[in-house]
Amino acid sequence: MLNKKLAIFIALTGSLTACSTLTGRHDTAAQIAAAGGLHERIIPAGIFNLTAWERTGEPGAPADVYIEGDGLAWLNKYTKSLNPTPPDPLALRLAALDKNNNVIYIARPCQYTGWNNAGACPDRYWTNARTAPEVIEAYRQVLDNLKAADHITAFNLIGYSGGAAVAILAAAERTDIASLRTVAGNTDYAVFSALHGVSAVDASQAPEDMALKLAHLPQQHFIGGKDAVVQADIFNGWERASGASACIHSTVVPEASHDRGWTEKWQELLEIRPECKTYP
Repeated sequence: MLNKKLAIFIALTGSLTACSTLTGRHDTAAQIAAAGGLHERIIPAGIFNLTAWERTGEPGAPADVYIEGDGLAWLNKYTKSLNPTPPDPLALRLAALDKNNNVIYIARPCQYTGWNNAGACPDRYWTNARTAPEVIEAYRQVLDNLKAADHITAFNLIGYSGGAAVAILAAAERTDIASLRTVAGNTDYAVFSALHGVSAVDASQAPEDMALKLAHLPQQHFIGGKDAVVQADIFNGWERASGASACIHSTVVPEASHDRGWTEKWQELLEIRPECKTYP
């Protein structure tokens, strides 16, 4: 049982692979971004400097905004990583495949860069404070920055894994969010903790608390059929918390695990547009 839980925990936070140094991980991300025509920008936001890669070729139009997962938050169940930058940033790979004219990828706090205070970025921001109020406020500031600098009219938020919780919480106080997509998204902390027998991220805001508030927002949630980390029960918890909403829909991708099988299907999955459907 311990080995199974350990494997799940490592899968959620990222595996330790080649290019494990911070420089190597940044180089990997830069290569992925370049293939999709995305250019790097560091955006000051609250106490953080958030790394973004973007392609904004159509001023005055909406943008697809991708938010990264938790990255390399833990080396194993008991050892925190010294830096959460992901060895293989899946959300960035998805962004690079998006053919929309306006595509923006935003890393999580302390990934690639750090924060704008002196000293090392505190590890609480990739452990128990992943969605602390100051984290979510930083993303709201980034969206405001992008809106002003790139003349974006609205945002389609796309959150991978733990990035789904960030997307949900950032969307809750805005009127310029056109849609929400999640990919293997941790949308319900309470259900996740119960499923895996792990403690709650007690310094974080819970995304499920925003479910009713966002029930009017067009949503499409993608679930991996082979995902042992973020299972369908987690989406089911989010759906229950949202009430009977015609705006919330899910699609199971049978061959996808938590971090495999998504890039091969992504352009096809993007054709599934979030919408509020009505039925006779």
